[in-house]
Amino acid sequence: MNITKDIIKQFTPTGKLRASINLGNPILANKDPQSGLPFGVSIDLANNFAKLLGVEIELVVFDSAGKSVEAVTAHQADIGFFAVDPLRGEGITFTAPYVLIEGAYLVKDNSHVKENGEVDDAKMKVVVGKGSAYDLFLTRELKNAQIVRAPTSPTVVDVFVNEGHDVAAGVRQQLESDMIKFPGLRLLPGRFMVIAQAMGLPKSYGSDASELLKEYVEEMKSSGFVAKSLERHGIQGASVAPAA
Repeated sequence: MNITKDIIKQFTPTGKLRASINLGNPILANKDPQSGLPFGVSIDLANNFAKLLGVEIELVVFDSAGKSVEAVTAHQADIGFFAVDPLRGEGITFTAPYVLIEGAYLVKDNSHVKENGEVDDAKMKVVVGKGSAYDLFLTRELKNAQIVRAPTSPTVVDVFVNEGHDVAAGVRQQLESDMIKFPGLRLLPGRFMVIAQAMGLPKSYGSDASELLKEYVEEMKSSGFVAKSLERHGIQGASVAPAA
C-alpha cells in the first residue's frame, strides 16, 4: 500500500482519524457494560487503519446506522462501517465488503406466516430500524406490506412486541438475542437478504484515499485479520466476504 503524506492528510483533516461506529449492529460493534467503551470488528479495523497511517484514532459512536452514515456524509467522520446501499453511495465511496451478514424475519409463535415470501402482504406491518440496511432494502422490495420504523435496530423487537405488529426484520443475531428476552417468538426459515458490510469514506476525499481504503480491506480479509477479529469477539451469523 502506497501511503503518502497527502493521503494521510486527506484522511485526517482534523489531525486525527475519526471513525464512525454504529452500535446498532451487534455483529460490528458493542459497548462494554463496565467500561462503556465500544468493541468489535469495526473498532479493530479502525484502530489498525489508524496505526497503519501513523495517526491517532477518534471513535465517533452512534446508536444507529442512519446517524453513522450521516456523520461520514457530512464530514463529521473520516471513515465508517456500513452495509453497501445505492442510496448511501450518493455521498460515500465504499470498499468491497469485508463481512457478509444475514437478514432474517421474526414473528410470533402463533403467526400464520411460515415463509419469507408471505411477509409482503397488505395486512402486514413490518418493523425495521430507521435508516438501517433493512429499512433501505425493504423500502424498495416490499410492495404491499407497511413498514414501521423503530428508532434504532436494537429496539426493533421492543417496538414489534409492545405495539403488536406482525413481523420484525433485522440482523439474525440481534433477533436471536431478543428471543431470549421475549418468549413466544420464532424466526422464519432462511434469510430475506445478505448484507454486504464494507468500509466507506466521504466521496470528496478522492480516488487516492478510496483506493488505499479498498486495498486495506482486501489485505485485512486475505491476512485473516477479519476472521480472527470475529472469532475473538465471539461473533456468529457473519462470514468473511470473498476477495473483491
